[in-house]
Amino acid sequence: MHIIIFGATGQVGIQLVKQALWKGHTVKAFGRNVFDFVDIENDKLILIKGALFDEGEVRAAIAGTDAVLSALGGAINGTDKTRSLGMKNIVQQMTATGVKRIIGIGGMGVLNADDEHLLMDTEGYPPEYIPVSHEHRAAYESLRNSHLDWTFVCPPDIQNAEATGLFHTKADYPPEPNRYSITAGDLALFMLNELEKGAYLNMRVGISN
Repeated sequence: MHIIIFGATGQVGIQLVKQALWKGHTVKAFGRNVFDFVDIENDKLILIKGALFDEGEVRAAIAGTDAVLSALGGAINGTDKTRSLGMKNIVQQMTATGVKRIIGIGGMGVLNADDEHLLMDTEGYPPEYIPVSHEHRAAYESLRNSHLDWTFVCPPDIQNAEATGLFHTKADYPPEPNRYSITAGDLALFMLNELEKGAYLNMRVGISN
């Protein structure tokens, strides 16, 4: 499979690149500083230096791929619009190029607390995560309002560690049990497995080790 990874220089992005290559995929790694942070030699790896908000660069990078993996990150204080505007541009350029499948990363706050409320809208939700949760919700709404085949993974705290293969998932709600932590390696592993299985099409996914 030919895939493109946005946010390829972050802790989850690097795991996605490594694991996707190990699985035999052809990988485009897209990023502003991708040549500085992705130090992997593999004939199936294509490094693309580009700007996430540039429509032409993102469209050209997506063209010809089978699927998109988005591990966009940034500051959590609400001033960084990488998650919301980046996802909006990715969705637009996927629509323009006819690429349908995307798996992206959000945050636990956009999972359901009950039938009427998201976790981020409930009393007691940590206030320091409210700004970034609004960014995640905007990214989720871009996917939900599209005609793409999307999956939006909503992890708790991400630990910079390798995959264990031991984690729990649940559609649209936090998983049970929920230890409020997931390794970057396991998050990448789930995303690549979901790419192959398609068990959570057009759903959010709660995940935890």
